[in-house]
Amino acid sequence: MKFPNKINSYKESTISKFPIILKKVSVQDYNVLDLYKEVKSKMTIKEYEDSLVCLFALKKIIMYGEVIHYVGWDFLR
Repeated sequence: MKFPNKINSYKESTISKFPIILKKVSVQDYNVLDLYKEVKSKMTIKEYEDSLVCLFALKKIIMYGEVIHYVGWDFLR
């Protein structure tokens, strides 16, 4: 996972990939592979994997089997 710092710019960091994934999953649920096919032009498989792990840890997404669901504010209440 790349954090923004003196060596890695924000654009190169894993954090910059979060909005790309969240924009897709906030509209509809995706299978892990199908979502990667949607975003692979914007990130590598490693960046995709790191982003999913971070978003899951931050409780922005949840997974049921292989399906990724967006966690909105209503879900947390």
